[in-house]
Amino acid sequence: MADPMELPEPDRVPGAPHPRETPRLIGQAQAEEGFLDAYRSGRLHHGWLITGPKGVGKATLAWRIARFLLATPMDEGSMFGAPEPPTTLDIAPDHPVVRRSMQLAEPGLFLLRRGPNDKGDRISADIRVNEVRKLRDFFGLSASDGGRRVVIVDAADEMNTQAANALLKMLEEPPARATLLLVSHQPSRLLPTIRSRCRELRLGPLAPHDLAQALEAAGAEPGPDAEALGELAAGSVGEAMRLAQLDGLEIYEDIVAMFAGAPRFDRPRAIALAASAAGPQNVERYALILHLVDLFLARLARTGAGHPPLIEAARGEAATLARLAPDTWSARRWAERAQEISARAAHGRGVNLDPQALILDIVFKINETAAARVA
Repeated sequence: MADPMELPEPDRVPGAPHPRETPRLIGQAQAEEGFLDAYRSGRLHHGWLITGPKGVGKATLAWRIARFLLATPMDEGSMFGAPEPPTTLDIAPDHPVVRRSMQLAEPGLFLLRRGPNDKGDRISADIRVNEVRKLRDFFGLSASDGGRRVVIVDAADEMNTQAANALLKMLEEPPARATLLLVSHQPSRLLPTIRSRCRELRLGPLAPHDLAQALEAAGAEPGPDAEALGELAAGSVGEAMRLAQLDGLEIYEDIVAMFAGAPRFDRPRAIALAASAAGPQNVERYALILHLVDLFLARLARTGAGHPPLIEAARGEAATLARLAPDTWSARRWAERAQEISARAAHGRGVNLDPQALILDIVFKINETAAARVA
């Protein structure tokens, strides 16, 4: 059994700072102000659902809210009059709550995330009910200062059915002075009763300049291809970092170049791309290749529907998209093919089909669609 302390943190993007280590939240001022408005009005809801695409700062916002609540006295009145209402969630980096939170040692904060599996040798695939049950002990602890208790659930989408039902009971009968912050990439997957008991804070994709700032703050250098990276990442810092670490721009350029002459596709390039996904060491690259193929097909469909991308994500992409998807008939055809290929990819990964075989099969299907257009 592995030491739980040696297992990777399930809520950390590889190569990036953990959200608790990210002091600034870039490009999400509206969401921050939405929470502060509720706080200043005295109508602080006990449950908050923080939603939006992956990698746009949802967990960072949850940690900022948690630190703010735990570091701000509940009774702010005094004999000298009420202090000015807060205008920011910022807490001084040398504040004890910040220092303890960085070390996961803040007694007023509970982080609910995926834990070790039954063997203890890897992280579980979902948040299980035994992790949620630990909240009973957390809320049972007496607060010597009578202060708040804050729970961060990252990500709520990862709870299995039993865990979700257990958390629902706490949302239905919240402990006194408790605030639950649920990070959710796909709120539609949550129980409707969980959604109905939370107030939503919606975060959107980052604008290009905000994405560049966020990447620099995370220790990544966008470089000269920042526009293309932002286009493929759809305003997500987490996705941009994944693309940068796994050579996503180069993979997408290969995909575009492969079909530049379709239906006479570049066979050697296809074989090389498929081979690069083989082996257990390339699991993440394999997943990224399938994702970028999906993205290429989606961009084809949108181009045929009269909405071509405003930014090229690879050299020659605009010309390739326009040639393969010149009209609405093409748009429908590519959209249908995208659904079919996405389902085939999901099935292939589910039954552990050989990555090379699956990628080449997908390439052939795309080429067949291009040939049908030409015919």
